[in-house]
Amino acid sequence: MKALQKFGGIAALYMALAHLTGLIIFIAILDYISITDVARKVAVNVDNYAVVFSTNLLMYVFFGIFLIILSLALYNRLKSGAPALMQAGTTIGIIWAGLLIASGMVANAGLSTIVPLYATDPAQAAIAWQGIESVANGLGNGNGEILGGLWVLLISLAALRAGGLPKGLAILGFLVGTVGIISIVPGLTGLVGVFGLSQTIWFIWLGLVLLRSNPGKIA
Repeated sequence: MKALQKFGGIAALYMALAHLTGLIIFIAILDYISITDVARKVAVNVDNYAVVFSTNLLMYVFFGIFLIILSLALYNRLKSGAPALMQAGTTIGIIWAGLLIASGMVANAGLSTIVPLYATDPAQAAIAWQGIESVANGLGNGNGEILGGLWVLLISLAALRAGGLPKGLAILGFLVGTVGIISIVPGLTGLVGVFGLSQTIWFIWLGLVLLRSNPGKIA
């Protein structure tokens, strides 16, 4: 039990780091988010293949694996006080993890396809990437963080009911989860960025709590 809590804390801190790394690379360094032209997107991906490939692993594939560990750690911590909520939350968390892993693998498989294609036919590479990116974004909740928001919300509701996490952390999670769910509404998908940043803070706080305490002390 204690070992799983420690692994969960490490997982939460890794997920916060992955979030921040992705934001720095895709927004601050590559400025990828602001690019609307597909041909330009392909060029950025081809020119920075190793960086983009590695970042996809960190942000999606490894993130999903650590999300499974964190979900199981939270389930063991909170299940006695809110079993139904934790069963639902853990199920959502594992589904979300699977989709994130799939998103990263699809994106990287697509990169491996368009890099050689770009050398011979840039226009065809752009067409191919447009389809690949749409699938990867759909799997990764790029059009709204319904799964991530619902997962955080259910975990936070369980913590508010059962204890096991600081009340302030649970309230923050409730707000973070609500923002994630709202981001699925057309016209409000810009809230995905707010969700990502606020969830990073939640992950850091959660990770420290799991590493430093046990459910009995918090309760």
